[in-house]
Amino acid sequence: MTRPRPAAGGGRVLGVAPERLGRWLDGVVARHGALEARAADDGAVGVTCADGTTLTLRAPFGWTPSAPVLTAFTAAARQPRRAAVLLVRRGRWATGVFDGPDLVVSKVDSRLVQGRSAAGGWSQQRFARRRGNQADAVVTAAADTAARVLLPHAGGVAALFTGGDRGMVDAVLADPRLAPLAAVRREPALEVGEPTKEVLLAAPAQFRAVQVHIVEPGERH
Repeated sequence: MTRPRPAAGGGRVLGVAPERLGRWLDGVVARHGALEARAADDGAVGVTCADGTTLTLRAPFGWTPSAPVLTAFTAAARQPRRAAVLLVRRGRWATGVFDGPDLVVSKVDSRLVQGRSAAGGWSQQRFARRRGNQADAVVTAAADTAARVLLPHAGGVAALFTGGDRGMVDAVLADPRLAPLAAVRREPALEVGEPTKEVLLAAPAQFRAVQVHIVEPGERH
């Protein structure tokens, strides 16, 4: 389960692993009473508890509502989907393709980008140009990696999840070769640190999670 964070309008938002969703909902029943669920037009599931607590559940991938709603939703959330991941920060990038939580193929790489200079005047301008060129080289190299690692799987992935420096990720995906991946990019961005192999391996905990917005009585703004 991802760490809860405050939500606009009250309550909190958290992520629940699809394999744990049924047990987590059992806990909700134990704490808040019987549930009444209904499918919304946007694919979410609205849940009202006996004590007035409300939940909105959103699956990471699409699903087809059917009765009983919660059973169908939970089953759909558990289905393994193939997804691509692209993480980029200054000087480092990571790419991977996952089948469910399992990493199928990946590449993590880095390139030097100098830090800020304390010098002024002409030296500072020259340093800034060099630093900009190095950042451009990172974008180009990351795009080359994505084309080599992710693009062969683009036809079979349900979504592309991204994280890191938003501007650099956007620049990478502006590469015309990556248009098939950019077309299936999914929001919100993953919350990640430096794009290391360890961080890449942890990405499914975010992109596979069922997003839950829970509002208890008295929490509504």
